[in-house]
This record gives sequence, C-alpha cells and structure tokens, in this order.
Amino acid sequence: MTEKNIPHIVSSEHLASENGWQMSELEYGMIMAYNAFNRWMVRCMTAVGYSDFNGLDILVLHNVNHRQREKRLVDVAFMLNVEDSHTINYSLKKLMKSDLIQSEKRGKEMFYSTTPKGAEVCAEYRKVRDVCLLESAAATDRDFNEISKTATVLRSVSGLYDQAARAAASI
Repeated sequence: MTEKNIPHIVSSEHLASENGWQMSELEYGMIMAYNAFNRWMVRCMTAVGYSDFNGLDILVLHNVNHRQREKRLVDVAFMLNVEDSHTINYSLKKLMKSDLIQSEKRGKEMFYSTTPKGAEVCAEYRKVRDVCLLESAAATDRDFNEISKTATVLRSVSGLYDQAARAAASI
C-alpha cells in the first residue's frame, strides 16, 4: 500500500480537507487524550476516596492547591482556559461543601485555598498517580523530554484554537 492509500486517522472525514487533514488528525488525538485523561482523573480521585467529582472539579482542586497560593475564581478560570466562569464557581462550591477548599472574602474578592484535608487529598492523588501512571510510563521507556515537548506544542495549538474561536465569533 502506498502512503496515499493509507487513510488518515481523523476526527471527522467530512472536515478533513486535502490541505488540512493534519488538523483533524490532531483533533482526533486531542479528543482521545481528553477523554482518557478525564476518565483517569475521575478514577484516580475515586481511588483516594472521592467519587462525586468530575474532571473539572478535580482540575479546580489541583489548581487551587498549586503552589499553596490563594486564588480567585478568575485566576482559576484563566489558568484552566475556561471561558464560562460559572462552571468554575460550581466546582468551587462542590469542593467547599466537601471541605477540600475554603474561601476568604477580602473586599469584593473571594480567595480560595485548599484546606488541610484538601491538601492531603492532593497528596494521596499524587501517590496513586506515581504508582499507576508514572511507574507505568517509565516501564515503557517513554521519553519524558518528548512528552515535555508535546506539552509545549499543545499549549501553542491552544492559542491557534482560541484565535480561530475569536474569528468564528466575528462571522
């Protein structure tokens, strides 16, 4: 079989033009990775005893815990590249109800931080992550420098999609 006869693995064939099939191929990879990552986060969190959280809730918890610095809702939304801050606010409320994060009002702003229980959950999550993900990745001789480069490319690609979203909104 020649290279031209090999079908491309794309998200939607009807969107994959001859000059842009690579983007559809990337999109399919991102879809697969997103869903696998989301499933992983939920199962990892379940392994540490919390099964009532979705992927966004878990991302919010880890972002609030990041560097042990207080964060505002807008900071969390910005760092996670989430446009709809209502979804972040809902996650913050769920996490507060479970006593994993706390809030403090200063002037008109609310600042969020992890509780000691929330920090412990993040530490337990890390232990499960180390055993189930990192040890498995190391056993398969993954090139972690290549993974780092891929992360850089994905952050760059997110800018392309953000720019395209702005352009599409103006049509």
